[in-house]
Amino acid sequence: MSNRLFPLLAALGLAMFAAAPAATADTLLMQRTQKEAGMNLPSRGMSMAQVESRFGEPRAKLDPRGGNRPQHPVINRWEYDNFIVYFEKTHVIDAVAKRADANEIGPKPVR
Repeated sequence: MSNRLFPLLAALGLAMFAAAPAATADTLLMQRTQKEAGMNLPSRGMSMAQVESRFGEPRAKLDPRGGNRPQHPVINRWEYDNFIVYFEKTHVIDAVAKRADANEIGPKPVR
């Protein structure tokens, strides 16, 4: 093997090794997406009253954010055991699972 080719192959091997952790993160994102697809979550457009009647009282109703300008509507967040619901004014815009499974190291609980 040529002396010039060896450093190039070594650098290529290191680059492939450094890229390996990114594959783990992609797998976790796919697992979370699959988990959310199978969960019973509030759907976009539901009112606060509909969410509360279907899913019960949230664990916490977090302080609203925004609303200081017409371009920044009030965003409310309700925390349930396994998911958080985001409302624009009084209607659902998104619902997100907290964790894909018990072993996932996810965001710290919102207080």
